[in-house]
Amino acid sequence: MKLWQKKGKLDFEVEQFTVGSDYVLDAELLPYDLKASKAHARMLQSRGYLSKNELKVILAALDEIGALHSKGKFQIKPEDEDCHTAIENYLVRKLGEAGKKIHTARSRNDQSMTALRLLYLERMKAILKEAKSLQKSIKSFAKKNNGPMPGYTHTRKAMPSSVEMLAMAYSDMLQDDAAILTSTIKLLDKCPLGSAAGFGSPLEINRKMTAKELGFSSVQNNPIHCANSRGIYESAVVYGMLCLMQSLNRMATDLIYFTAPEFGFFQLPGELCTGSSIMPQKQNPDVLELVRAKAHVVHGNLVQINGIVMNLPSGYNRDYQLTKEPTLRSLQIAFNSLRIMNKVFSRMKAERKRLKSAMTPELFATKKAYELVKKGVPFREAYGKVAQEFRK
Repeated sequence: MKLWQKKGKLDFEVEQFTVGSDYVLDAELLPYDLKASKAHARMLQSRGYLSKNELKVILAALDEIGALHSKGKFQIKPEDEDCHTAIENYLVRKLGEAGKKIHTARSRNDQSMTALRLLYLERMKAILKEAKSLQKSIKSFAKKNNGPMPGYTHTRKAMPSSVEMLAMAYSDMLQDDAAILTSTIKLLDKCPLGSAAGFGSPLEINRKMTAKELGFSSVQNNPIHCANSRGIYESAVVYGMLCLMQSLNRMATDLIYFTAPEFGFFQLPGELCTGSSIMPQKQNPDVLELVRAKAHVVHGNLVQINGIVMNLPSGYNRDYQLTKEPTLRSLQIAFNSLRIMNKVFSRMKAERKRLKSAMTPELFATKKAYELVKKGVPFREAYGKVAQEFRK
């Protein structure tokens, strides 16, 4: 039975269309729904809607589902629609009347939002940790490989720079990204459970209890705003992932060029490169190219989510279902890309001879102009004199 089912049978094609890929995606969401269901059951018991024995058997059954899921033995079927229905159906089959009480004072809307929010918060914290780990690897790379290197503007040599200056610019980018992630985590750290279908519940419930038990810092009070925030919060999450991916995209683009034989400033170890099926000599930086490309995939996900939630009326709309997959995939892309870039900076080495030979005279043109300024020559005149030396 579906949680909303009354009488009659749903058209099979309509069922397939409305379920979409939710029953597959929800394998990721199920552990978080179990956690929220346990907190909800304890709250119901505290308010007298469940007996102590009913709570005991419900919690035990939820643990059983978790154990089955960890072994790959809990199946969410298309006819279940999602993990929420699959869990409740299991409880009803196993516990009868007690299982039928678990949905008291909640809707599938706030149930789904709560599980998703728990998942988002956990994964964003893991991503923040990975970003800090990458920062450490970048700083270590800078310390071990520091030395002069050309600085570029417009892809042409500009002024002297250093390996450390470039690497620490990457670290500073990640620091800014971490601030955005931290702000997004704070935004999401509010519990929507108990907002039901977007208008609260007529039953006396304790939303503060469930929020505290689930580790949220506060309750998201207005039930309509809870519904309206769905999709908007997903957009905030994916924007944070895009900021990270834009930084990784910049790093990857630089390193694709700087590790190319024509530059040869840095050396990627063979275990991080792939080859060609026809050209025996090739050592390709595929991981860097994929990181570069995946930033655009995340950007596309953000555009998709923003388009879905634009112009929707207040309250729950089924459109929100389609914001789940791009959000989950963006989180996974960012996490995997951070780990790959960590490997790159941990194993990449500077080619000091190539870097030294690249420090050609034109890099010092600005310095020469300022040496004339120190002697009293007006800057624009000094600029012109030095420019004459390099004019072809």
